[in-house]
Amino acid sequence: MERILTMERVRATYRIETPLDVHAAAESLAGEQSSGTFVEVPGEDEALRNRFRARVEGVTELDASESPALPGSRPPGTNFRRADVTISWSVENFGYNLPTLVSTLQGNLYELAQFSGLKLMDFEVPPSFADRFRGPAFGVVGTRRLTGVEGRPLIGTIIKPSVGLSPEQTAGFVGELAEAGVDFIKDDELMADPPHSPFGERVSAVMDVLRRHADRTGKRVMYAFNISGELEAMHSHYDMIVKAEGTCAMVSINSVGLSAVKAVCDRGQLAVHGHRNGWGMLNRHPLLGIDFRAYQKLWRLAGVDQIHVNGIANKFWEPDDSVVHSIESCLQPFLDGFSVLPVVSSGQWGGQAPETWRRTQTVDLLYMAGGGIMAHPDGPAGGVRALRQAWEAAVTGVSLNEAARSHPELAKSIAKFGEKR
Repeated sequence: MERILTMERVRATYRIETPLDVHAAAESLAGEQSSGTFVEVPGEDEALRNRFRARVEGVTELDASESPALPGSRPPGTNFRRADVTISWSVENFGYNLPTLVSTLQGNLYELAQFSGLKLMDFEVPPSFADRFRGPAFGVVGTRRLTGVEGRPLIGTIIKPSVGLSPEQTAGFVGELAEAGVDFIKDDELMADPPHSPFGERVSAVMDVLRRHADRTGKRVMYAFNISGELEAMHSHYDMIVKAEGTCAMVSINSVGLSAVKAVCDRGQLAVHGHRNGWGMLNRHPLLGIDFRAYQKLWRLAGVDQIHVNGIANKFWEPDDSVVHSIESCLQPFLDGFSVLPVVSSGQWGGQAPETWRRTQTVDLLYMAGGGIMAHPDGPAGGVRALRQAWEAAVTGVSLNEAARSHPELAKSIAKFGEKR
């Protein structure tokens, strides 16, 4: 084992901006995130440095800027160089410890004065990580099996209003959505275990409706109950879902953290829906934070089965190129089987289906629409049918307007939402 740890390495790519020579800046990053400090210290001999110090594996210089992307870099200057740099560490530095891996990849380096911009773009781990991390227990294939949906995107929605509904009111909406033919329903990220809707009561009310619907129709709708909270409560709420024969738990992954998410995912009884609320603070600046390529790998290691990626022509800041990049990242192979289902959401209706299909060429998506379903003129049933019709048209190469001639639900959806996009 010691020989394996010594030989194997983790590699990470960063986009940097610096007033210094980019090679010197890269060396400072490697030193700070391994054995280095600002002066030589007893015990830090050449043998130790050779064994444990991070290595600069490559530097690709990019453009430059006359002003810094971020304040506080030293020395001040008028020429801020940009580059992509690759750094590697021996696995021996941290073992198979996910929080320590993150501390290495994303620790004090953001504080270094040598940089006026720094973003983790991607990382690679050796194959031995697959033996130490179980990864997603369900992912794309398992989620399809639990819902019985094949050959098309899963159609999902969110219970709204976000807060204020009682368990009985929530169950009423769930019954209506199940009858409409929806595949997936989730709690809002703001709804966990509030006084007006205690978690246990909500699970009982919702699952009673969904069990009766499955008994009558044979269709099992997946409901993602938001278990985000303190770790003990999360496990308790997880148990409630299992006991009630639910199939999915939702977690606000940035809020509860990697270790808590991994502890829940490692149980392996429920699909885990990873909501990335707070994502903008990690990614919105082009030269700070973490790119989605690296971000989703951390959560795949933790075991998340489904993860949000935003959507085409969404209501937030994220451009379409970034959304497509995120979907593609989720569907890229990682450690030979760590699949994760991209969750498309945010201001979606059938109108974005053609562009989503054109740019991704995949139906391995959980396609979430709130208002796009609930606000349809024919109600939720019309909204669900319109979404399926839009996706069928997109995949078969038929324009939405042409498909709408024979699909009244899609025609009404275009009339209702089309001018807003």
